[in-house]
This record gives sequence, C-alpha cells and structure tokens, in this order.
Amino acid sequence: MNRVADNFDSPDPGTIEMLRSKTAAERLEIASGMWRSARSILTNILRQDHPDWDQRRIDLEVASRLSHGSV
Repeated sequence: MNRVADNFDSPDPGTIEMLRSKTAAERLEIASGMWRSARSILTNILRQDHPDWDQRRIDLEVASRLSHGSV
C-alpha cells in the first residue's frame, strides 16, 4: 500500500505535534505566510497566462479564486 496516497488528507503526526507546540500567534504567522505565498504564486501564474490583463484584473481574479468565487 502507498502510505502517502492512503493518508493524503491526513496531516503528518510530526506536523501536528509541531503546530501544537506553537503559540496561537506563531500559528497565525505560519498561516499568514502560507496565504501570502499562495497569493504570490497565483498572481505570477495569472500574469504569465494572461499577459494582456492589467494589475486590477489580476488582483480581482486572485481575490475571486482565493475566496472560492465569493468576491
């Protein structure tokens, strides 16, 4: 059996333990960094895929995708 495929949606026990050892502020900083990274990666992909879009259009599309279409 493939352990990774079987537990894809389950966090690694080491990761769980590491996060439990963090303060709420530290966990929030980690989440914020992940959000910034996702936004940056998506922005760069959209710029590459749509060179004709202006920054406002890119920002709107990033916001829409990151909010699951609620923007």
